[in-house]
Amino acid sequence: MEMQQFYYDNKIVKNFIYATLLWGIVGFSIGLMLAFMFLFPNYTEGISWLSFGRLRPLHTNAVIFAFVGNAIFAGVYYSLQRLLKARMASNFLSNFNFWGWQLIIVAAAITLPLGYSTSKEYAELEWPIDIAIAIVWVAFGVNMIWTIMQRRQRHLYVAIWFYLATFVTVAVLHIFNSLALPVTLFKSYSVYAGVQDALVQWWYGHNAVAFFLTTPFLGLMYYFVPKAANRPVYSYRLSIVHFWSLIFIYIWAGPHHLLYTALPDWAQNLGVAFSVMLIAPSWGGMINGLLTLRGAWDKVRTDPVLKFMVVAITGYGMATFEGPMLALKNVNAIAHYSDWIIAHVHVGALAWNGFFTFGMLYWLIPRMFKSKLHSIALANFHFWIGTLGIIMYTLPMYVAGFVQASMWKQFNPDGTLTYGNFLETVNEIIPMYWMRAIGGTLYIIGAFVMLYNVVITVRSGSGVEDELAEAAPLTKVSKHRTKGEGWHTWLERKPIKLTIFATVAILIGGVVQIVPTLLVKSNIPTISSVKPYTPLELEGRDIYIREGCVGCHSQMIRPFRSEVERYGEYSKAGEFVYDHPFLWGSKRTGPDLHRIGQKYSDSWHLNHMYDPQSTSPGSIMPSYKWLIRDELDTSDTEEKLKTMVRLGVPYTDDEIANAQEHMLAQGTKIEENLYSDPDFAKNYEADKKYAQENGEAFIEMKNREIVALIAYIQRLGTDIKVKDEQKTSKN
Repeated sequence: MEMQQFYYDNKIVKNFIYATLLWGIVGFSIGLMLAFMFLFPNYTEGISWLSFGRLRPLHTNAVIFAFVGNAIFAGVYYSLQRLLKARMASNFLSNFNFWGWQLIIVAAAITLPLGYSTSKEYAELEWPIDIAIAIVWVAFGVNMIWTIMQRRQRHLYVAIWFYLATFVTVAVLHIFNSLALPVTLFKSYSVYAGVQDALVQWWYGHNAVAFFLTTPFLGLMYYFVPKAANRPVYSYRLSIVHFWSLIFIYIWAGPHHLLYTALPDWAQNLGVAFSVMLIAPSWGGMINGLLTLRGAWDKVRTDPVLKFMVVAITGYGMATFEGPMLALKNVNAIAHYSDWIIAHVHVGALAWNGFFTFGMLYWLIPRMFKSKLHSIALANFHFWIGTLGIIMYTLPMYVAGFVQASMWKQFNPDGTLTYGNFLETVNEIIPMYWMRAIGGTLYIIGAFVMLYNVVITVRSGSGVEDELAEAAPLTKVSKHRTKGEGWHTWLERKPIKLTIFATVAILIGGVVQIVPTLLVKSNIPTISSVKPYTPLELEGRDIYIREGCVGCHSQMIRPFRSEVERYGEYSKAGEFVYDHPFLWGSKRTGPDLHRIGQKYSDSWHLNHMYDPQSTSPGSIMPSYKWLIRDELDTSDTEEKLKTMVRLGVPYTDDEIANAQEHMLAQGTKIEENLYSDPDFAKNYEADKKYAQENGEAFIEMKNREIVALIAYIQRLGTDIKVKDEQKTSKN
């Protein structure tokens, strides 16, 4: 048979490798910076765009979509061409994918520190960037499927199944979770509210982990582990079971992030059931990966590539055992909102995603540049210091989580909370935060060692951008199953059918969970006393979102004795019907705020934002001085209210037309309340006099951002009346 010559596109692979290394260093550095903010909360004091609340989503987006995302593209573009014996179908789409993705990352790096955020976990980017993500992602998928249609290899290898499932699922998740109504170029409101928004967000959030951080890496595992070990995949049959069961079950598990919340019980229980089932396919994949190395363990001891991959797969196994365990209600009651979850997430992120990426790059780069790795010793050093970093990061966080949960739930013999002041639990775990920072430092040192090793390797090599290859053309065969051909073997040569079946498998769980919650009104009982936010409160809520307060404070009190005693009446679904987006949170670095309204004076809140340690000694909350000095921008208030009306919030035409007057009246009342504090009155008058004497513009307090934020905070949890409110412990 005549062989056809063609060229693999190595240039696109190299570009994504470079981007992976660059954004990895950036993402790790921001993470380390955040870790030290727990120890020195005010070391960026006064610089709003370097505050914790704004940098935290930048860190998660940088490591997930910039570092891991570019690593996925690098691995897929390399392996796909060789598995299909075909060059990528379109150089234009490949380059569009690369440059479009980098521009999206740059846009995130600019907008998130500036406070343009939706607040939705792993989906904080505003609507223009969301549209760009969808376009670039579809371009990647079209290029991949187009290349598959031009392949010279009849059957699709298991890695490609995972790539296809990743493409269709991430597209569906991103589009549906990002549905929003724009207000301005960089402001929008989620089309979902309260409970529905929470369910859709964690359907996305959990499955962003599943189908962006897991399934593509499993595909890369099925390609690069056999290549690095020079061994075949352990079990083809296990890979089939692994693939189909994983993509079907994973999509159902999102509600386990919302246990004991206002989400309907039936949805919570579905999430628990499927999360427990998820351990079987997850461990099936881990076993298939590790047993592929049978007979190659001597090589593992000497080859840093395989060392990284073994620890990565082991980390995947640990994280996917712990995930279903955390979905059990009795375990979740302890772990949720605590640093245990931070440890769990970083076992997956640092070991599974980070170490597998390192191993893949150490294998790829010498082949891309026709050279040997500059230093095996440095690669081994990277492995060991990185492993030590993971251990020193995660183990203290597990301890911190257990300490937090224990202290939050302890009672005295008389029935009062043993640790009624939330700050007691914070101060107890500061040593663990020190160890986390040290562990993160070790991990990033390893990354810099790798960067040096790679740069020297690249300089010593001679890269080939178009690599010559040859393969026999694909001959036509029957569209139907041939005699003796298994159904899955037949499906492997039908990429469109395989993609459709994978899409159906992932849609079933989403439809069953989300549609009833959106359409059946009885799932979200309304409360007549719950009213929409006033214009000033809505502006304050947007400031709360801008500053990332939800990253440290939850607004969801669970029906536990300890939480009701500490915070007040547990949260009801009907209280959130006007919340676009929801702000339930996923971590309590500070106390829950759902019942904080009217607990403290307006002056207390102003002082707390100006200098948290002055009102809460020992607090690790940074100051937000710019909120006290900056003028509130109300130019878009009416448009915000009109957008909310389109989303079903019952503002009247009169309320919209008189929004400015209503805000001024409410702001004036808060200003009067602030004047009741003698220290505030003295300092405020001194500032006014100084401005007048120096000819500077002076912003009345009622027109400043802090007043809007106070209005929102004082509203929280006050729509429903509960008995014995004063019983709640202060924090």
